[in-house]
Amino acid sequence: MATEYSYLTILDTRYKALEVVEEKLISDSAPHPWYNETLCDVNESVVRLGVVKGSYHWHNHPKEDEFFYVVEGQLLIDLVDPDDAATSQEHPRTIVLSPRQGVVIPKGVMHRPRAPERTVMLMVETNTIQPTGN
Repeated sequence: MATEYSYLTILDTRYKALEVVEEKLISDSAPHPWYNETLCDVNESVVRLGVVKGSYHWHNHPKEDEFFYVVEGQLLIDLVDPDDAATSQEHPRTIVLSPRQGVVIPKGVMHRPRAPERTVMLMVETNTIQPTGN
């Protein structure tokens, strides 16, 4: 049974090849505090726009890496490192991303993105990733 989350996620691709991507226009008009939209396809991957504030849920992607890049605001990504017994959901390691910083979260790593303020980010991931994770 699928879990319902209070996020607005649009999986349909907005822009085709050779169309100019208007990230700022979309992010400025994002209608929801946790908004995710697929901007374009690149080979077997997609570029998604996230306009977020608050916490996402803990999840992982067992077969795919995921790249986060902050455009505006600040993104915190809590991690449970399977190779570090000291980390857990109660005591995670946290990566802090400011504008113009990015990070790859490797496949299988349990993570929870959160934003203390309105944050605009781009994500690059394979087109098989469901934005709600597993």
